[in-house]
Amino acid sequence: MFSIGDFSKICMVSVKTLRHYDKIGLMRPKFTDPFTGYRYYSEEQLSRMLLIQRLKRYGFSLADIGPLLEETDERVLFLKLKRQRLALAERRAEISSAIDELTRHLQDFERTGDIMSYQNKYVVTLEEREAVPILSERERISVADFGGQYEKLFQRVISEKLEADSQTLAVYHDEEFNQECSDVEIGLVMKKEEQATRILEGGLCASTIHYGRYSGLSDGYAAVVKWIQENGYRICGAPYEFYVKTAFDKIPVEEWETKIYFPVEKA
Repeated sequence: MFSIGDFSKICMVSVKTLRHYDKIGLMRPKFTDPFTGYRYYSEEQLSRMLLIQRLKRYGFSLADIGPLLEETDERVLFLKLKRQRLALAERRAEISSAIDELTRHLQDFERTGDIMSYQNKYVVTLEEREAVPILSERERISVADFGGQYEKLFQRVISEKLEADSQTLAVYHDEEFNQECSDVEIGLVMKKEEQATRILEGGLCASTIHYGRYSGLSDGYAAVVKWIQENGYRICGAPYEFYVKTAFDKIPVEEWETKIYFPVEKA
């Protein structure tokens, strides 16, 4: 048997942490002296403690680790670890992209002395848009749900033998944006009007192009809104975006191309 201090040294985890694990039921001592309250751990518990530490390194929360330790089905454990590996890979890609973006930001800052100079890369133009037939679904969803919504639309295209264009889009109907829950219309441009659920109206739009990850789209939106205010126009409809080039084109993330549109009229 090991005292809590010795067990702490062997596993390289603090006594405070071991006491917390005992409190939440994640790792209880093998024996607690009823008179002194001293905690003691067995040699068999070393492997459980080391597994807990490893799962923490993998990014699992303590709330997730408890059920994992009790899971007896090896297939379930394998799938959970595999999903976590995918999540870590996605986070690594996001971090790598953020590092690249920060590097470019630093270069622009060093060159111009203006920390906001990156916004100057957006060229805003007026464009007369034609009306287009779209197949769409409008729901209150989070940004994370976009992929599932597009998948449903594409499945409908296949099952009903519809003719869709390659363009995808999203229309934002809320007055304010909420990443977790917004009134968003996900759509596909259709080749035949009779196969569409509605017509996306045309008209005068202020527009710009955003290159790169969607997490940076807010920079493009801000650039368009600023231009609208400075040039005597006002917004007269829901903004929308067309995904011109995406990951499906098998191109680097910095080459992803999103066209942002704000319907406008003279103020």
